[in-house]
Amino acid sequence: MKILEFLYARLQGEPPIHPLDRRLAKRWVKERLKRLYPELRRDPEALEQAYQELGLEPQEGTGKGGATVFQITLPGEVR
Repeated sequence: MKILEFLYARLQGEPPIHPLDRRLAKRWVKERLKRLYPELRRDPEALEQAYQELGLEPQEGTGKGGATVFQITLPGEVR
């Protein structure tokens, strides 16, 4: 029976990212942006805009498993 459970788990793919993990990842990226660009420390709107311009929102992956991926999209780049 364990073999069938293993195969079923593999066919389902990766489990979705937990919302808490998404928030932690976003916070970590924003902290790194604050260290790289000190002028963003006191401007939450500009910090959020910089985060959005990086295009780091999670996207569903393609291919076998379809795991969630975080892909950086540079400003001005066509998606």
